Amino acid sequence: MSTGTLETPSGKTAGDENFPVASFLLPARTRPHVAAFYAFARAIDDIADDPRLAPEDKVARLEAFEAAVLDRGSDDPALAKAHRLRASLAATGVEPRHCRDLVSAFKQDATKRRYRDWDELMDYCDRSAAPVGRYLLDLHGESARCYPASDALCRALQVINHLQDCGDDYRALDRVYLPLAWLDEAGVAVAELAAGRTGPGLRAVLDRTLDGVDRLIAEARPLPAQIGHRRLAMDAGAIVGIAERLVRALRRRDPLAERVELSRGAFLVCCLTGVWRGLRPRVPPGADGPRRSKRRSRKLKNR
Repeated sequence: MSTGTLETPSGKTAGDENFPVASFLLPARTRPHVAAFYAFARAIDDIADDPRLAPEDKVARLEAFEAAVLDRGSDDPALAKAHRLRASLAATGVEPRHCRDLVSAFKQDATKRRYRDWDELMDYCDRSAAPVGRYLLDLHGESARCYPASDALCRALQVINHLQDCGDDYRALDRVYLPLAWLDEAGVAVAELAAGRTGPGLRAVLDRTLDGVDRLIAEARPLPAQIGHRRLAMDAGAIVGIAERLVRALRRRDPLAERVELSRGAFLVCCLTGVWRGLRPRVPPGADGPRRSKRRSRKLKNR
C-alpha cells in the first residue's frame, strides 16, 4: 500500500481552523509536537468527511490510524502521520487517550448524521474537540484541573465551526449538527439548510445555538488565568477572543449566504488580546494550583 492510499486530503490547513494550531504564541520546542497532533487529527477528520467513501470504509481507515498510533498496526507508510504522532507521544510522555477520543468521534461522524438535542451534541464535542485542548494542556504540563474551562472553549469552537459550515455539511454529507428538537420547535425542516439564505425560523435556531455557545465561552474565560505556562495562556486567551468575535459575527451575518470568518486584522487583535490575557495574574483552578509534569517538562527541555 502506497503513501496516501488511506488518507483523503481535503486541502484544509491549520490556517483554516478557528484556533491558531501550533501558534507562534506557543514555545518553539512544543510546536513540532502540536503540528504532529494536528496532522493526525486533520487526516482522520478528512476521512470522516469524505463524501465519496462508504461508512464502513471510513471506519476501517480510522481504525487503522488508531491502531498505528497505539503501536498495534503495521509500519505501512500510508499511516505515516499516525507513526509520527506515536513517536511524539513517546518523546513527550503525553498519553494517547486524546487520539482515541478523536477517532471515536470521527467514527461516529461516519455513521451518525443527526443530533437530537444539545446534550447529545455536547457528547460529540467532548470527543471531537475537547481532546485538542486536553492534549495541549498535557503537553505543556498543566493540571487536569484546567480541563473544564478548556473543554468549554473547545466545545464552543466546535459548535461555531458547525454553524459556519451548516449549509455545506448538509448539502455535501446530509449531516446536521443543529439540535433536531430545536428545529422541530421552530417549525424548521432540515432541508432549509440547502437554501441560499436563512429564514426567520432557522435564524431563531441559529441564535439559540449561539446562546449556548455564549454560555460555553463564559465558562472558558477563566482558562488563560488558570494556565501556569505563560505562552500557552496567551494562546488560550487569543482563542477565547476568536470565539467571542466569531459569535458576534455569526449573529450579524448569514452562514448560508456567505462564509463567516474573521478578517486578518480581527485575528491579529485577538492575538494581541490573548497576550494581554496571558500576562494577567495567575488564578489557579485549585488550591495547589497547576501542577506541572516533571517528566514531560524534563523531556521537552532536553529536546
